[in-house]
Amino acid sequence: MSKLGDLGAKLYRGEVGYDFVGKRKIWYGISILITITAIVGLAVRGLNMGIEFEGGAVFNTPKTSVSVAKAEEAAEEASGHDALVQKLGNDTLRIQIAGVDTAKSDQIKVELAKEFDMKADDINADLVGPSWGEQIANKAWQGLAIFMILVVVYLAIAFEWRMALAALIALIHDITITVGVYALVGFEVTPGTVIGLLTILGYSLYDTVVVFDSLKEQSKDLAKQTRFTYSEVANRSINSTLVRSINTTVVALLPVAGLLFIGGGFLGAGMLNDISLSLFVGLAAGAYSSIFIATPLVADLKETDPAMKALKKRVLAKRRAAAAKGESAETPVSAAESPEDAEPDEDSAPAVVGPRSGPRAQPTRNRGRGRPSGKRR
Repeated sequence: MSKLGDLGAKLYRGEVGYDFVGKRKIWYGISILITITAIVGLAVRGLNMGIEFEGGAVFNTPKTSVSVAKAEEAAEEASGHDALVQKLGNDTLRIQIAGVDTAKSDQIKVELAKEFDMKADDINADLVGPSWGEQIANKAWQGLAIFMILVVVYLAIAFEWRMALAALIALIHDITITVGVYALVGFEVTPGTVIGLLTILGYSLYDTVVVFDSLKEQSKDLAKQTRFTYSEVANRSINSTLVRSINTTVVALLPVAGLLFIGGGFLGAGMLNDISLSLFVGLAAGAYSSIFIATPLVADLKETDPAMKALKKRVLAKRRAAAAKGESAETPVSAAESPEDAEPDEDSAPAVVGPRSGPRAQPTRNRGRGRPSGKRR
């Protein structure tokens, strides 16, 4: 077995682990700091909305030897606005300029034709009205809102309302960070960006649901025992699914990183940046939130429940009593203890990840080994 596989098996059995839930205040602080940075970047710099949202013009030239840098400089000088220039596979140029009306578009086309030494009629100009872009933006927000509502309803039915609320907070956390990164780096927001956002929400939700499902299974009949608190079981759930979450995230991030850094950065395919940046940042933020935010939030919310409060008091009281006697709180409960604190039998015990403590039945040895052979009487 590989080292990672061996570690995953130990995490699943509870032989090793990290106290994610116990250190939740640290993760909350990191998330708050990152979120504040994203909000400040969004407020100060704003989003660089594409022409699909703001309206503008797209100019497609015939085959030309003009470089992207020269075309960008000429377009910005002719329009007075920032221009996005992309070199297509057949050596043609695609020039996007936001905030341009019909009259301005005709003027820009003439000036571009002079700079590129070609006829104005050879340059194809397409206009996108701002009202159409506003409709696209509204539809995107509506789709996002419907997605959030359906997620909360499903999780509330499949699990419980506390898990639904924690998942919703984690999703908002992921969206805020991704949008903030777009504002800070200045990448253009296009319909591809919106598609990327919706995609990363699905990945983030998948990781969260995997941990929640493990937590739901392990916390069955939890109040009937006095070995673990809800937070401890939640932490075991994170550890038991940790390697799976890491593997899923790494496998998803590798091709996206190829699109972003190799396709968009090294090869200069700028159109790939629209969707690859949102996927890359969102996948990383989703993996972080499912481990460090969603499950610790569930533990915080769940331990406000009177039954879980009472359980925590019993567990801590039992451990204090065991420590006073110099015993381990993990040892089986003796018959002298009260029925309220008695451990349940094997069938009713919660499915807690990790080896059960206490004496184990030893395998029966062959008592006849070494006995001289003889006929049975």
